[in-house]
Order: sequence, then C-alpha cells, then structure tokens
Amino acid sequence: MKTLSDKLLGGKQGVLGLALLALLILVILPLGLDIFRLNLVGKYLTYAFVALSLVLLWGNGGILSLGQGMFFGLGGYCMAMFLKLEASDPISTKIQTTPGIPDFMDWNQLTALPWFWEPFKSLPFTILAILIVPTIFAYIIGFAMFKRRVGGVYFAIITQAIALILSILIVGQQGYTGGVNGITDLKTMLGWDIRTDSAKYILYYVNAILLFGCIFLSRYILTSKFGMLLLAMRDKEERVRFSGYDVSDFKIFTFCVAAMISAIGGAMFTLQVGFMSPSFVGIVPSIEMVIFAAVGGRMSLIGAVYGTLLVNYGKTVFSETYPELWLFLMGGLFIAVVMFFPDGLAGIYQKHARKIPFLKRWVAEEKQKQTDAHASHGKVGTKLGAEA
Repeated sequence: MKTLSDKLLGGKQGVLGLALLALLILVILPLGLDIFRLNLVGKYLTYAFVALSLVLLWGNGGILSLGQGMFFGLGGYCMAMFLKLEASDPISTKIQTTPGIPDFMDWNQLTALPWFWEPFKSLPFTILAILIVPTIFAYIIGFAMFKRRVGGVYFAIITQAIALILSILIVGQQGYTGGVNGITDLKTMLGWDIRTDSAKYILYYVNAILLFGCIFLSRYILTSKFGMLLLAMRDKEERVRFSGYDVSDFKIFTFCVAAMISAIGGAMFTLQVGFMSPSFVGIVPSIEMVIFAAVGGRMSLIGAVYGTLLVNYGKTVFSETYPELWLFLMGGLFIAVVMFFPDGLAGIYQKHARKIPFLKRWVAEEKQKQTDAHASHGKVGTKLGAEA
C-alpha cells in the first residue's frame, strides 16, 4: 500500500522531478531574470494550471476538452471583478456620471452596479467564486454530456462550441463585462499595489506554490483507487461500466476538478498581468492549452509544466519575429509532437534517462510500476465480474 508521501511525491523519480522543477522555478529563474522577464514566466506558469488539468482529464481520463480556456477565463473574471470594484471607489471615479461603478459601466450608461457584481466586493466570496463557479459550470456541462454518453470527438467539439459561445456572450454584454476590451486597469488588492516590483515577486512565488499544490493534488488523485479506475475507464470504458461503476460520475468529477484547477490559473493570471479579456476564453487559447500538455507529455504532470514554459517561450520569440506565421507554427508543432513524440518531453526524458547510471534504476522502477498498474486495471473488471 502506498503511503501518503508516495502518493504526493510519486516515488524516487517523482521526488527528483519535483526537485528539479522547484530548483528551476523557485531559484534559477528568479535569480537569473529581471522582473519584467520573471513576470512573463509567471504568466506562463498560470497557463500550466490548465495543462495540469488536461493531464488529469485527457491524459489519464481520455476526455479531450477543447474548451478549458472558458474555465481559465471564468476564474480570471471572478478575480478581475473584485479588483475592478476596489479600483472603482467613489473618490477614484468622481469624474464619472455615476461614481462608484466600473468605468466601462459608466460608458455604457449604467447607473447602478448590477446585482451579481455586489458580492464581489468581498475577497472571501471572490475566492470561493473562483473555485465554485467554474466547477458548477463544468458540472452542468459534464452532467448533460456524460450522462448521455457523449464522448470522444463529439465532446471535444461541444466544449469548443461552448467556449466560443461564452466568449461571444462576454463580448456582447459590454456594459456588464467590459466587452472586447475586458476588465482592465486593475491596481490594488485590499489596498496592496499589485503593480510594484516587490508585489510581482510575491505574486510569482504565490503562483508557483499554488502550482505545486495542484501538482500534489493531481498526484494524490492519480495514485488513488480513483486514479486506477480512471485509467481503466480510459482504456476499457465498457468493462468498467459492466463491472458496476457509473462511468459518467467519474468523468463528471474529473471534469469538475480540471475546471477548478484551470480557474485557479486564471485568477493568478489576472493578478499578475492586471487584466482579463475574452481573448483568453475562446477557441484559440483552449487549443493552445492542449498543445502545452501534448508537448510536455499528456501523461506527465511535471512534463506539462515544462511543455507550457517551452511553448510559450517559443511563442514569444516567434511571434515577435514571424507574427503572421505563429498560428501555423503552433499547429505544425502539435502535429509533429503527436506523430513523432506522442509522449512529449516526458517521453524523451524517460528514453534518455536510461543512459544516465544513477537514473537507470529509477526509470526501470517507474516502468515496472506502470506495468503493474496496467495489470491491475485489467483485473478490475474480471474481479468484480466474478464477485457479481
């Protein structure tokens, strides 16, 4: 039986991977980069939350969602609403026709704060909303889809369509959401100026700690009995269903957890960048987030973080040099990874780690664990069927 530390750390190889990642994120990058570049890396790490959620959902659950950007955006908008209300106090907005409401509401001739904005004056409520609102939205989508056994490419297309609808809705409701410009000019949180260099350093480390917390949570889920059944469901869904398990409930739960993790990343994005717009909710960002997970390795939580950093660094470099070709490069990268490196960076690491003496034994142990896990998955249906 695995101990709690094994579930959270992933054994010896997991400890090594986490230590290297922590060294890079917490020590090397802060010491080697100026505050502008470090804040840029912090923005990349907010996308890594979505990549982690896709490792759970797609890599281990076999559920490809092309709409994770909507949960990222919902979390970001919840945080942006709180920050915007703080920046829209009557003194700061005294030149408006209606002081005390966000500027974009005043421009659109609203004369009072909408009722659904009122609770976001409270930070505790905002934090709960960041976690609960995307989760409820994911539950509604998941219940409607999975209870009717909608999956595969159909589910992927539907999530893509919902992301598009949500982004159009946000743009259309300009008086309530800021429209195409989004919610901007975010300055303070409880009086603390989030634009200063010291604040950016603090937010970078808070973001990193939350990211590692989500990695630990994901590992705990994947190494539990639920994780074993999740893999079995991905490989042999009908066998799991005939063994007496409600597959739809597993899918709904995983989809909801993935939505919550994505929303945390969106909230941290708003804090670090200082705005949130519908451009992070639609189809293009959602597909990019899938590419982050694919490049890093859709079965590897740590690989997803490296994949996010690598792809976004490449995006920054190539978009500056070839701005009109970036989307083609992104699509070509995704095709190349799927065809030639299906396990992503994590697969390349495991392949070459065998050549390093002190890693050889650890890789062999990890391979044996995976083999044992797959053997267990195959026995789940047989064992329960015999008991029945």
